[in-house]
Amino acid sequence: MKKQLIALSLLVALGGYAQKKKATKTTLKPKSEFVTDLMSKMTLDEKIGQLNLPTSGDITTGQSSSWDIAKKIEEGKVGGLFNIKTVAKIRDVQKIAVEKSRLKIPMIFGMDVIHGYETVFPIPLGLSCSWDLKAIEQSARIAAQEATADGINWTFSPMVDISRDARWGRFSEGSGEDPFLGSRIAEAMVRGYQGKDYSGNNSLMACVKHFALYGAAEAGRDYNTTDMSRIRMYNEYFPPYKAAVDAGAGSVMVSFNEIDGIPATGNKWLLTDVLRKQWGFKGFVVTDFTGIPEMIEHGMGDLQTVSALALKAGVEMDMVGEGFLGTLKKSLDEGKVTMAEIDNACRLILEAKYDLGLFHDPYKYCDVNRAKTEIFTKTNRDIARRIASESMVLLKNDKQTLPLKKSGTIALIGPLADAKENMGGTWSVAGRLADNISLLAGMKSVAGNGAKIVYAKGSNLDYDAKFEENATMFGKTLHRDNRSHEELLKEALAVANQADVIVAAIGESAELSGESSSRTSIEIPQAQKDLLEALVKTGKPVVVVLFNGRPLALVDEEKSATAILDVWFSGSESGYAIADVLFGAVNPSGKLTSTFPRSIGQIPIFYNAKNTGRPIANKEGKFEKFRSNYIDERNEPLFPFGFGLSYTKFAYSNLKISSAKAGMNDKFSISVEVANTGSFDGAEVVQLYMRDLVGSVTRPVRELKGFEKIFLKKGEKKTVTFNLSAEDLKFYNSDLNFVAEPGAFEFYVGTNSNADMKVNFELTK
Repeated sequence: MKKQLIALSLLVALGGYAQKKKATKTTLKPKSEFVTDLMSKMTLDEKIGQLNLPTSGDITTGQSSSWDIAKKIEEGKVGGLFNIKTVAKIRDVQKIAVEKSRLKIPMIFGMDVIHGYETVFPIPLGLSCSWDLKAIEQSARIAAQEATADGINWTFSPMVDISRDARWGRFSEGSGEDPFLGSRIAEAMVRGYQGKDYSGNNSLMACVKHFALYGAAEAGRDYNTTDMSRIRMYNEYFPPYKAAVDAGAGSVMVSFNEIDGIPATGNKWLLTDVLRKQWGFKGFVVTDFTGIPEMIEHGMGDLQTVSALALKAGVEMDMVGEGFLGTLKKSLDEGKVTMAEIDNACRLILEAKYDLGLFHDPYKYCDVNRAKTEIFTKTNRDIARRIASESMVLLKNDKQTLPLKKSGTIALIGPLADAKENMGGTWSVAGRLADNISLLAGMKSVAGNGAKIVYAKGSNLDYDAKFEENATMFGKTLHRDNRSHEELLKEALAVANQADVIVAAIGESAELSGESSSRTSIEIPQAQKDLLEALVKTGKPVVVVLFNGRPLALVDEEKSATAILDVWFSGSESGYAIADVLFGAVNPSGKLTSTFPRSIGQIPIFYNAKNTGRPIANKEGKFEKFRSNYIDERNEPLFPFGFGLSYTKFAYSNLKISSAKAGMNDKFSISVEVANTGSFDGAEVVQLYMRDLVGSVTRPVRELKGFEKIFLKKGEKKTVTFNLSAEDLKFYNSDLNFVAEPGAFEFYVGTNSNADMKVNFELTK
């Protein structure tokens, strides 16, 4: 009888949702009251268990009861799982939690849904080059729709790290170098994933990462030390994280690097003072993979010490490390952590589950009908194709070589021409590699019967087979050809000699950028450089279709190729989307969100740098002694931030400012007329930059302050207006106060960060 009364009291405490055989949607008490009531019934072990996030290792459906983590779930020692997909598997595991554990607390299920689920969109760096916030939000919405249809309710995205060092492999996962654009994209991604709220079963909780400064790793080496001033943090690196938090992101992931000598995972200033107190973040913080035990190698102490450090700093969930699970009880006994700290962490995890609706219905995301009808649909793939074509950047187009004609013979040559497994790029973990569309397949489909497409591989990714193996992991093989380079080249030239124009599909493989893919050279691998040189020597037009996950040094390619189209890694529909642009069905409109250096020696290079007291005076790239320049290279990049060509021409005119002076409480606007003066309809990204001429601290030479993507038919003209106020002129001063200072400003409008149309402005007291 006593046992029956205990069971009955638990059912009442949990709002009546838990049922032995079946969990159904029900009405619960308000969140705070519900969670408080539940926690009053939890043991210390169960509370600590909610902070534990192991990886599933994936399981076979129907085998979950014999799986090694199953016993921990039954004991209430697992708060969530990641790297598990399909409704059948997730339902099977959730069943253990809600039917076999004492308090029947449901689990949260996460996955790296980075740029699409099974329908894969361009890598985030490519997406950012669309400068189309609606398209970016739509890509996240579709990713959420598909992932939640497969049982997942939490994604480790968006990655909003600012990066200015192209050696860093994870450049591919972010939105480039600019904090303003990065902030707008962060907001769009959070909105896309989470929707307006979690009331439906198609909202995916976002996890902003990597907090913080991960993209500034020294030497561009992954997981390496980061060190910078606070004023730089606040002005240049923090804004996208804050924008995502302000947009309502449900969780934040801590970065691997240290900040001010303390690893981010144990950095209380970062996780409590900044994230909680200054920004008002209400969600929970999760470590990155084994982030807590990795602090041991940083020299912060043993597992018990670093686990306590992380909890006290403001970490709520331990990914894979099991430092919380194994040591917090002992640390509590020894007074190294408090019960209040454990309770607070547990509460935040439970509140997130409540918000997701898992206490109302633990199987909310386990609808088999959705899984059958909402994943990898034709509609989703068609949208992915359109967005992919928007992300591509035309870097060069001599003699109007592009668009190609659907006639004659086109030679498609290169190791990435028929490489469908690579089209999704890095972190496409749920992607269907076998269903990706290769460039060869896409060109043949789009060209139809009009043009003859002839193909040769031409070269391997690189001469070094081991290098290629490391760059084609996770099933993204390039099917290395064992013939000699001479044999491959001979075949390629024979194919090229049949053609009117050559398309060279070269660059990086999908895993040559991404996590743990830092490079000391950011040039195209030598085997492909040699192939391109031989193709150019045929005297025929050579169009480079460039695959890459980072800015590359392309001085040789820019000199020799007739045209260059940067396609990044464009996702499931890559081949179709690239062919749409090559043949002119889509006019390229992408603009670079990262500066392309001439040489690796210029890195880090970015448009919104500070001036020196001895800036270079000439614009011809000539060396001047006792000026801030290189003795062996020009200062300026090969391609500036915001750069991108079109098949048409755009003319800017009639730049106006509504008022040359305005006060702190006034608004003002800047307008410009943009006309399509070319022969094609097309889209243009109109960009607004500012320079604060005098400040209490040094200010960047330019800062992006607005942009608008407009579509113009040939011959059409539109006026673009940017509405501004003193709020848009603010920055963090040396006291880390967010201020706008009276004084003189310059505003520039144009097609990239080198825009030269200018108006002057004065902000008055």
